[in-house]
Amino acid sequence: MYEAFYGLHEKPFSILPDPDFLYLSKRHEMAYTLLQYAVESQAGFAVITGEVGCGKTTLLRHLLNELPADVTVGMLTNTHESFGQLLQWILHAFGLSYQSRNKVDLYRNFTQFLIEEYSQGRRTLLIIDEAQNLSPAILEELRMLSNINADKDQVLQTILVGQPELKAKLNRHDLRQFAQRVVVDFELQPLDPQETSSYIETRLRRAGGTRQLFTPEAVELIYQWSGGVPRKINVLCDTSMVYGYATKSPELAAELVAEAIGDKADNTVFSGPVEKDEPRAAGGSEGKKGDDNKITISVDRDLVRDLFSR
Repeated sequence: MYEAFYGLHEKPFSILPDPDFLYLSKRHEMAYTLLQYAVESQAGFAVITGEVGCGKTTLLRHLLNELPADVTVGMLTNTHESFGQLLQWILHAFGLSYQSRNKVDLYRNFTQFLIEEYSQGRRTLLIIDEAQNLSPAILEELRMLSNINADKDQVLQTILVGQPELKAKLNRHDLRQFAQRVVVDFELQPLDPQETSSYIETRLRRAGGTRQLFTPEAVELIYQWSGGVPRKINVLCDTSMVYGYATKSPELAAELVAEAIGDKADNTVFSGPVEKDEPRAAGGSEGKKGDDNKITISVDRDLVRDLFSR
């Protein structure tokens, strides 16, 4: 919609996990390096955690694109509390027959698969996204599967990716044996203000942009609203660009971003950490109802005023 107007060849702020738009902050780069190390060193378990929208899945997609040809990957993304038989899901992830309800048959089939892969000089990697949903019983079953080894090599490697609740779950006393097998453990954090600016600039450039469209004040406001969470940055930047296109604004200033934030706070269920002011009594200059009977929203008023006065 706005791509041509801003000289872009695609949308720069899609919320889909596109590795082509991966921005490696210091912590994202460290997380990726540790994932590479886990694969290369044949670590039994690696755990990456982070809040919703911090870029965990995008990091995984980038890893998948960079894995060597001798790694066979199975990926589970639809975890939930009533997960059922873990082995059936794992066999399905690797494209193997999983119809049998007999656990002995399932275990034998999976073991044979691992041995065949190993005999052909291939490594087997299981990746489980949204792993915070796994029950302690399922995690313990996963630990038992890691006992399948060949000589000094780890036949099955597992990467667990999830929200911070996963880390808390692995700290349970009854999962201490599992926790002791975790070789790599790292938690992603939201971006800081400087990283947020670099993140926005990087995504615009990779979409074909040749200049920074958002003013420094707009970027600061985006950071304040999003808390540095990449997915929320994407949502607000994308909305702001739509507003910019609608008003034919060649530059996206803080006023325009503030308008987008206000509309989101007023009209949607998705809002940032900024607060919505209570409407004042009739006659006040803020919170007054207009002709369309809509209450005007003031978003982080002091911050916006400070930005505009610079």
